[in-house]
Amino acid sequence: MSDDDTGNGPTEKPKSRHGPPVARILTGALIFQIGIGALLVLGDVSASGFRLPGMAPDAPRLTEPVRPGDQRRLFRPDRDRPATRPARDPGELPERLVLTQEDGTTYRLEGGIAEGDAARIIKRLDESKPAPETLILQSPGGTVTEALALGRHFRDTGLTTRMLSGEYCFSACPYMLVGGATREIDDAAQVGVHQHYFGESTILPASFAVEDIQAGQGEVMSYLDEMGIDPMVMTHALATPPDEIYVLLPEQLRDYGFISDAAE
Repeated sequence: MSDDDTGNGPTEKPKSRHGPPVARILTGALIFQIGIGALLVLGDVSASGFRLPGMAPDAPRLTEPVRPGDQRRLFRPDRDRPATRPARDPGELPERLVLTQEDGTTYRLEGGIAEGDAARIIKRLDESKPAPETLILQSPGGTVTEALALGRHFRDTGLTTRMLSGEYCFSACPYMLVGGATREIDDAAQVGVHQHYFGESTILPASFAVEDIQAGQGEVMSYLDEMGIDPMVMTHALATPPDEIYVLLPEQLRDYGFISDAAE
């Protein structure tokens, strides 16, 4: 609150629709990453890179139901499937994204997100007849930059993204999901986030590794804001190691803007 110039007492400052501005979130992320940098410089890293303390080997797996306050699970999608029963059994998902026609203008995009998938899938979408209007997504994640490129294409072309009961979208997949001009997510679907690797080199000086992480996180948060998603969802991602997944509850998906408003 602040006093106005007329002397009529305090006035309340308007609140942002999506919570704190991106600048504040980026500042918080920068502080977080500086802490990582300090640990890197001190040598508190393993050969595979820095990560937050994780769960014990007997920690909850994806096969166990998620409840409020109990949303972190071991991330082993090649071994564990979510506890919710899927609308259909997809079998083993391919290692790269595959686009198939579901029904009419509804298509299905499934599989891991690999290098080169964005250009390849965008070409397939542009060439598909009839032109896709809705994409049903299911993916354990993969390369972040490819997911961001696909998400931007979905938004530019006005595609609807959809998730069905019991199906999942983890890691980098949510960045494709939020690209939909309209987003439909069944309450029994699972959307999960965690930390990402933005560079694989373990021989660069720690300062360069931290810069790489900071740049990647900054790009992701700017992208989320661009898509109308509250970047505060990244607080869950930054606090969850890469070998775990934080599953967002339906009410969180609504609060963060993942699910389209009826007016959209």
